[in-house]
Amino acid sequence: MATTMPQSLVPADSIWTWKQADGCSLEVAWQCHADTPEHGQKSSVPAVVLVHGFGASGNHWRHNLPVLGKYTRTYALDLIGFGNSSQPQALLPGEQPGFHQSDCSQALVYSFDLWGQQVSDFCNAVVQGPVLLVGNSIGGVVALRAAQLLEDRCKGVVLIDCAQRLMDDKQLATQPAWMAWIRPLLKTLVSQRWLSTALFRNAARPRVIRSVLKQAYPSGNNIDDQLVELLYKPTQRPGAVEAFRGFINLFNDHLAPDLLDHLQQPVDLIWGQKDPWEPVTEAQEWAKRFSCIHSLKILTNAGHCPHDENPEQVNIELINIIQRY
Repeated sequence: MATTMPQSLVPADSIWTWKQADGCSLEVAWQCHADTPEHGQKSSVPAVVLVHGFGASGNHWRHNLPVLGKYTRTYALDLIGFGNSSQPQALLPGEQPGFHQSDCSQALVYSFDLWGQQVSDFCNAVVQGPVLLVGNSIGGVVALRAAQLLEDRCKGVVLIDCAQRLMDDKQLATQPAWMAWIRPLLKTLVSQRWLSTALFRNAARPRVIRSVLKQAYPSGNNIDDQLVELLYKPTQRPGAVEAFRGFINLFNDHLAPDLLDHLQQPVDLIWGQKDPWEPVTEAQEWAKRFSCIHSLKILTNAGHCPHDENPEQVNIELINIIQRY
């Protein structure tokens, strides 16, 4: 089914120990491509930092990382809870830590502030220079939050099918009236660890993963065994279910429009026209509404993850953006 020659899957080549303000430490897996010598690049060209979406990892940029690395240093990291990064216990409001796992015993609230701070601190500690943040799906919201924290150290943001988070409490007015009635029950149910674990274990199977990918990649391009494996393998780690539980309980967190409304950096949008979950009409509305948005590129034969489904087109767009600097 693949129409693109797959790049070799590059495992995370390093672990950065993220020391948080409260003294706790977490491990962050990351990788970097930089084929062009530093002295051969313009000093003004920012490094690219790629931020993956829900359930993915830095390896989801398998077709982009080596290509972009020819133009500037390009990094991909695994968000906390995903890939090979630490997977601590998900702590919900009102809960007390009490669940322990082999690789991390601390508990934390999974949130866009957590992930945004992770990306910001990574840029300061590891990248150490100006950056261009590129995020897919929830990684787009993370990139926007990190851009706020980085301020002028972030030179721009690229959102690839950014998550609109329709289940957030602030989105209730856009939902059917019956949603307000069942919402309390829904929140109670998904907060139960036994249910979130059962849902996760059902979803974390190669057959189910491949079925979801067929929705996300409507053209079928690049749905290969390598892709299924890179999504499946991290789900078998002891704490993988915790990030899932934390995320499905995010009912009051940052929304992209709120972040865009106060952003100082330029933003470029890349969107798959056939995205089944994040309608392109919303991206078109954002382009009209927010002064920070520089451009919107709609890819006609792509869905939710065009960077992996149609990497040649996305790489061209990203290279054009890089070359603006």
